[in-house]
Amino acid sequence: MNAVKSAAFHWSTLGLSATSVAGAALAWASPARPLMAGGVLLAYLAGSLAVVGAHRRRSRLPAFEVVSSETPPETTTLVVYASQTGFAELLAVNTTTALRDAGVAVRPVSIDALSVEALLACKQALFIVSTTGEGDVPDSASGFTRKMMSHALALRGLRYGVLALGDRSYSEFCAFGHRLTHWLEASGAQALFDTIEVDNGDAGAVRHWQHQLSSMAGGAEIADWEPPSYASWRLQSRVLLNPESVGAPAFHLSLVPEDGAASLDWQAGDIVEVGPRHSEAFVSDWLRDTGFTADAPVQCDGEPTTLAQALASRMPASDATDAMAAHTPQALVDALVPLPHREYSIASLPADGRLELLVRQARYADATQPDGFRLGLASGWLTKHAAIDTRIAMRVRTNRAFHPPADDVPLILIGNGTGLAGLRAHLKSRAARGARRNWLLFGERNARHDAFFADDITQWQRDGVLERVDFAWSRDGGDVRYVQDALRHAAPDIRAWIDAGAAIYVCGSLQGMAPSVHAALVETLGTSGHDGNAVLDTLTESGRYRRDVY
Repeated sequence: MNAVKSAAFHWSTLGLSATSVAGAALAWASPARPLMAGGVLLAYLAGSLAVVGAHRRRSRLPAFEVVSSETPPETTTLVVYASQTGFAELLAVNTTTALRDAGVAVRPVSIDALSVEALLACKQALFIVSTTGEGDVPDSASGFTRKMMSHALALRGLRYGVLALGDRSYSEFCAFGHRLTHWLEASGAQALFDTIEVDNGDAGAVRHWQHQLSSMAGGAEIADWEPPSYASWRLQSRVLLNPESVGAPAFHLSLVPEDGAASLDWQAGDIVEVGPRHSEAFVSDWLRDTGFTADAPVQCDGEPTTLAQALASRMPASDATDAMAAHTPQALVDALVPLPHREYSIASLPADGRLELLVRQARYADATQPDGFRLGLASGWLTKHAAIDTRIAMRVRTNRAFHPPADDVPLILIGNGTGLAGLRAHLKSRAARGARRNWLLFGERNARHDAFFADDITQWQRDGVLERVDFAWSRDGGDVRYVQDALRHAAPDIRAWIDAGAAIYVCGSLQGMAPSVHAALVETLGTSGHDGNAVLDTLTESGRYRRDVY
């Protein structure tokens, strides 16, 4: 609550009602986690505007504290960077700022200052590392590779993420990032998500990193460091898939591009970035409480518009307080940056003539709302606030790490919840190409109410596209409650498929499902004298173990 009081104080100095501003601040608080002492209130035009401070501060690098023999608290996330030209350090600055502003305890450190003691004591670490020349490590990482990476460490308690920077024009693309990943795996550490490759500063890959940071921070709104260039799509249809479910509503959405077939270009496994908007009611309430006029003329991105339209898709930058002091609509708009994007797995193929999504409506407890909850920013926009035929800002992003295997490779597809979206696209692709050795393991709450895309799955079984389907229903009782239980139950057959050359693709929640499935696979494959971690490492290196988790 301290953050709310602070917001009211700051905005009262601008001649606004402390009560109305505190209310506006509460309305814009991040729904993904509770407000607490020491936390950060993500407020729209109120109080703590530093959540997008990195956007303004990224041109100056702060003096980083150094981690040496002193070990950080176990709850602290380390941000370790290995930079040659300064780009990795810049991304480390932005990463540190974003996580701190989202209430995450974080400590940045150059890789040459990272001690064995600090790494052994750490529970969570993010590595941002460059590769120079033909696969060489940055100068700052030479000691780390020689002293630490020459042998495995006992890092089984560490969860990590790697952002690998490189240039595809060189033969050893992102080599140091991948060497680091393999060493961490060999040391027993567990990946939070698959290594993210950045080709020559690719902004889309960096936004994917930000998406993972947001997930780590409980869904915090982190402004894009470089906003996407969106295309315009129209919401064609929206169907509720799980009426009467005890879980949150899940919707099947269909969208079509305004430029026709030109935008229908992606592969199974690719991602769509969505630019969300606030609801009209939300913007109207804020304008009413703060005294601004909705139709006040302003310039936004070089185009004439109204204040209400400008506010609908934006959030404040770090200098918005100064702008509000001027009490003019244009000064306010000039201090705004676009709302952060959200990523969704694409559930269809271009041949379908539309882009389909499976979106669960994120709901967060909020006593200030009539229903007692607030909708997530992007999921609320897509599943409720956007009317049919509304323009939706979207950008398709290639996700090479989750593209299909060769047609002759048997495929084991594992997922839960809305993760079925990405798996559905793969099954559509396999069906179209006549690749018929496919096995789906899927988990949800209840067979009666949460069997997403049941007609598709049944048809693929009839057509021989799906050789086997295993379901896990957590609310229906029985021994197989979660998808990891289904894996263990089918362990002998999983091993047989792997021996036959099968690939494993996992899609679904980063928290809960992904680490549990990984652990079950380690257990399943670690028999007959084999090390399950080593088997998965080998599968990963050969492209036969791939994940799209969020």
